[in-house]
Amino acid sequence: MTISNVVIAIAMEAEATPFVNHLDLQPDASFFPSETPFSAFRGKHNNCDLTVITNGKDNIHGTGVDNVGTVPASVATFLALQKLQGNDDPAHLLINAGTCGGFRRKGASIGDVFLTTAVANHDRRIAIPDFTPYGVGRIESTSVENLAGALDYKLGVCTTGNSLDFHELDSHHMLQNDASVKDMEAAAIAWSAEIWNVPHFGVKVVTDIVDGEKPSHEEFMENLGTAAQSLQSALPKVIDYVCDKKHDEL
Repeated sequence: MTISNVVIAIAMEAEATPFVNHLDLQPDASFFPSETPFSAFRGKHNNCDLTVITNGKDNIHGTGVDNVGTVPASVATFLALQKLQGNDDPAHLLINAGTCGGFRRKGASIGDVFLTTAVANHDRRIAIPDFTPYGVGRIESTSVENLAGALDYKLGVCTTGNSLDFHELDSHHMLQNDASVKDMEAAAIAWSAEIWNVPHFGVKVVTDIVDGEKPSHEEFMENLGTAAQSLQSALPKVIDYVCDKKHDEL
């Protein structure tokens, strides 16, 4: 199958806006059920139909901040893929794009672009036989070694948790996951993509160094704007590469 319909899941508005504007994608208010906070932006780029989805803003708790984390990401992804399947125009590929923390021990630096080889959870600790691997929830990404080589991007596992910071137990499990980068959505997005049998991978730009000296939240806020621009630069190159190719060519 030739890739011509791509969904791009991006958690935060600030991460998505430069890319949406760059490709002149238009909001589609009818894409998600009106009860949800999610947003969709749609259009074409070369021969590809593109749908960018974001998690929207929090109105449950009244904070108005971005709906980060696994729950909104999983629900938004599931609904988006369901919508396209129901329209007899199923997604051929899902890309989870966004910022992340990077591990110095795996060669990550601020601004690096990583493509995921797999995703896993580091904060779903269920010490019951059979539930332990479910909690880790490792899911392999579709192979993108050719893409990484063509664009000179790095490859690695993305580990997911619902906290921006981490403690000693998280650190242990992130090491067990062989993580190169850390985020708050990738494993949940991959889980929803697996339900719909849609191949998927992540494009992650490093905003902070997890095993560095600076607190993650400070470094993240300092570098979010720069990373969003870097993502806007990286994503069109990724889309140009994947469109009109078969999955085994990625």
